Amino acid sequence: MAITLENRVAIVTGAGGGLGRSHAIAFARRGARVVVNDLGGNADGTGGGSSMADLVVKEITEAGGEAVANYDSVATPEGGAAIVQSALDAFGTVDIVVNNAGILRDKSFLNIPPADFDILLDVHLRGAFHVSQPAFRVMKEKGFGRFVHTTSASGLFGNFGQANYAAAKTGLIGLSNVLAIEGAKYNIRSNVIAPIAKSRLTEGLGAVGDALRPELVTPIVEYLVSEESTISHEIFSVGGGRIARVFVGLGPGWLGGNEVDITAEQVEDNLDAIRATDPYTTPLNVMEETMAVMQALSGS
Repeated sequence: MAITLENRVAIVTGAGGGLGRSHAIAFARRGARVVVNDLGGNADGTGGGSSMADLVVKEITEAGGEAVANYDSVATPEGGAAIVQSALDAFGTVDIVVNNAGILRDKSFLNIPPADFDILLDVHLRGAFHVSQPAFRVMKEKGFGRFVHTTSASGLFGNFGQANYAAAKTGLIGLSNVLAIEGAKYNIRSNVIAPIAKSRLTEGLGAVGDALRPELVTPIVEYLVSEESTISHEIFSVGGGRIARVFVGLGPGWLGGNEVDITAEQVEDNLDAIRATDPYTTPLNVMEETMAVMQALSGS
């Protein structure tokens, strides 16, 4: 294999099944030592157990790889720290983090209890923070690190009945963007995937799900966590063998003038220009977006 993960240590959260299991097994096949984290609970976050993570570890070790199981919850700072400590205790370092752990509690917006909103944030968004922060400290010290965060089309584009899930998944994009910026000078890359794949959380897809194997998502993750990849600060839609970049674009906009006040009526009259998407740019930070405004004001 041209791309190798030899001598790398990877943490994969939610690795007891589906996408996480696929990632963990593929990493080990390429030579990485893997922390297989899974709370072992139900799709709604209730329950727990060790069997799911243990089975993946067994599968890896029986194939000649190295892996250890971890059963801590990503939803607390203590759990996140314990997951990273498992990597340090077993393998001495951490090079790769794939934030994949997730749960679902779908309800229409008016029917979401606050507790069901909070727990989705705890697992998806805060969970990624809890694991990534202690891992980032190790990566910064050694001058190498790779993060892949798992968002969703629901977070990118919206989906009925998933306000809690979508909000948490969109937050991961902002987290990844900042890790990419702050990690750049330390050779730390951070990217996001929006997978479409059959898993415990998507069992309702039926026959369509059979074409959406998790193994078709994993190859881009393998690449993004490798030393060969210099990509950072990007989002990829992945499913069924198709990989496509998703991005936030900034249109040319309409300049009503900054020396005189503009009116709501002028906004209405110029909606076509305001909403135009061509030509667009893709700012990579706040400064680049601000510079686009300054260039419009200067007429350049």
